[in-house]
Amino acid sequence: MHSRLEGQHAFLGASQYSWLNYDEDKLVDKYYNFLATLKGTEMHELAAMLIKNHVRLPEEGKTFDMYVNDAIFYDLRPEQKLYYSENCFGTADAISFDERDYFLRIHDLKTGVTPASLHQLEIYAALFFLEYDLPVNEVEMELRIYQNDDILIGNPTVVDIAPIMDKIVTFDKLIEQIKKEN
Repeated sequence: MHSRLEGQHAFLGASQYSWLNYDEDKLVDKYYNFLATLKGTEMHELAAMLIKNHVRLPEEGKTFDMYVNDAIFYDLRPEQKLYYSENCFGTADAISFDERDYFLRIHDLKTGVTPASLHQLEIYAALFFLEYDLPVNEVEMELRIYQNDDILIGNPTVVDIAPIMDKIVTFDKLIEQIKKEN
């Protein structure tokens, strides 16, 4: 009977007991946020499928359509894993690296309303350089966040990305040292 619940977590579960302190209004807000997260996951899965199959969407200036169409136009790979170590890795929504022009492009789809920051994409860029051992000072970059029918664009340089790379390496070593001691 309970086998269908294997690997799932209840919204009102014991391990996430903070809901005991909610009133009904806060519960409703939290549950709507939970539903929005689920919808966002589904939208990312749909976007990845459309991009992989080169299915363009109508040009109506909508966030989702712009994200999918631009990813297809720029020949980005959706849902790309970027890995430095077991302590630091992630999945870029869409990414491409042009080896001829030495140009890295990373796009991110945001389905929520909270204003996003390019820091997440800068971390993806740092992970990319660490994983593929490329010289960050020789690569041009464009990072894009698609949210609320707008596009936030950043063009970081080595000055922005190298410190993130250094922090990843330093923090990873520290975590590994702690693991060895415990």
